[in-house]
Amino acid sequence: MTWTSKHEIIKTIQVLVVGAGGIGCELLKNLAATGFRKVHVIDLDTIDISNLNRQFLFRKEHVSSSKAEIATKVVKQFCPDIDLTFEHGSIFDEKFNIDFFKSFEFVMNALDNKKARNHVNRMCLAANRPLIESGTSGFTGQVQVILRGRTECYECTTKETQKTFPGCTIRNTPSEHIHCTVWAKHVFNQLFGEIDIDDEVSPDMKAEGQNEAESEESANDSANEEPTPIGTRQWAENVKFDPAKVFDKLFLMDIEYLCRMEHLWNQRRRPKALSFSSASEDNGKAPVQFEQALKEATSIWPLSTATSVFSECVRALSAQVSAHPDLRLSFDKDVPLIMAFVAACANIRAQIFGIPTKSMFEIKAMAGNIVPAIAATNAMVAGMMVTEAMKLAHGLHELVQQSHVRLIPSIVGKVFYNETPFPPNPQCYVCSEQKEVIVYVNPSQMTVHGLCEKVLKNELNMLAPDVMDNASSRIIISSDGDTDDLLTKKLSEVSIEDGAILCCDDFQQDMTLRLFIRQQVDLTGDEFKVERTEQEKPKEPAEEKRKRKSGHEGDEPEVKKTKTDEAPEALQVINGNAMD
Repeated sequence: MTWTSKHEIIKTIQVLVVGAGGIGCELLKNLAATGFRKVHVIDLDTIDISNLNRQFLFRKEHVSSSKAEIATKVVKQFCPDIDLTFEHGSIFDEKFNIDFFKSFEFVMNALDNKKARNHVNRMCLAANRPLIESGTSGFTGQVQVILRGRTECYECTTKETQKTFPGCTIRNTPSEHIHCTVWAKHVFNQLFGEIDIDDEVSPDMKAEGQNEAESEESANDSANEEPTPIGTRQWAENVKFDPAKVFDKLFLMDIEYLCRMEHLWNQRRRPKALSFSSASEDNGKAPVQFEQALKEATSIWPLSTATSVFSECVRALSAQVSAHPDLRLSFDKDVPLIMAFVAACANIRAQIFGIPTKSMFEIKAMAGNIVPAIAATNAMVAGMMVTEAMKLAHGLHELVQQSHVRLIPSIVGKVFYNETPFPPNPQCYVCSEQKEVIVYVNPSQMTVHGLCEKVLKNELNMLAPDVMDNASSRIIISSDGDTDDLLTKKLSEVSIEDGAILCCDDFQQDMTLRLFIRQQVDLTGDEFKVERTEQEKPKEPAEEKRKRKSGHEGDEPEVKKTKTDEAPEALQVINGNAMD
């Protein structure tokens, strides 16, 4: 086959790109330059000013516009003959169903969060379409080609906690606690440390619902007619670092401004602004004293305590900076005062966005483990993705490779290396023939709501699960809402005890799995443990004969720390709160 004929094939291939951010911008440019002419891109996010330093398709006048829309327009400017279409929406939308995925030859992921990656992985498996997965973390990155039945899928192995996060998510639309933790570190730097424009924490005052025409019009106005935005530190200095006023700026005024950006909340939960006075009262709960709160590092502070800690930290840290005008503090997770400030900020913001709060101990672990995004790494990974895409376009599935970008060159000076994809994990509950998961809970404390939201949706990444008790054939969770009256009940109250087997079905993902319930009495509330490695499963006869009684301590798993030369740790402990 000649190069010309190969190029003609590439022109006809239908490609789906999910994500138009850091990697997505580079990827769309590469696809257009390589000769792909039928591309569809999906992205829910809008452009934030912090994106401009590494997402080269966007300019200042594009701030607050759809990433997918602007990326499409800009790519068409330098490649007019490309049939590039876009959707400004969530990949979780029901319209992006299995038939939608089947309309493409393959899918390319340029996403920034694990939940969306898991979902696209499952949809591609269900539609039997190849998936080119990608990711970066600082100076390292990788590309993985996923072929159903031939290579491991995205969920065949346990993934490390994400360490790099998009600025627009941090500033405007956090969905996980780690987003709030990163934002809290930025607040610390803005108030007391070295100011970095990429660490700005307030919403962009020029971004409220402007369309492109409005942006161009405002850009043509005289600079003298526009007020100069005031920085967070200057604002705090103007109010003499008054804790109540700083609190209201961060958690009331800025949140109210965010709420007015209607385009952000079309498919997201709208945040609820908090004033200093209401947070201090917290339904009459008395705040724990500052010194005592620091001692309770493993406890989750109530809102009133977090507010009190915030106030004390602002007073103490601002006093240090005021005493030495040239002093710029740097984040150190081992300095109690600094860590307390970050923990308080993160938890207050989490409450505002409806995200479960965490202890200072947990936040400390997250805050010290964050890596910045690097534009060059995104570009290299996007290039490797197109290399694999060309193999798929020509049907050379046997030649696909898993590619990596190294932080440190190899002994021969290489920063890239490839390896043969691993085969599917026979124990994977997503792509294996027997989709089974063992979960340890305390049935007398975990609620049906906790099982649905924390285990099935958050941990196992199901979208709209329907759950049936295998022994009684009773539906305990319905995606249609027919069982909402059961959500507040404990598992034991709906006869789900040790040894129960639950059949869990997700129609949207075309996924069915069996959930084996085991009891562990030292778990509280909605805490649970998921067993990841192959273990002896409860047998059907025992399940049919089981007695609905409390379990015994002898049934509890022994959790041990693993050594580096042993198998991966079998159990993952997840902390949950009943009925968020």
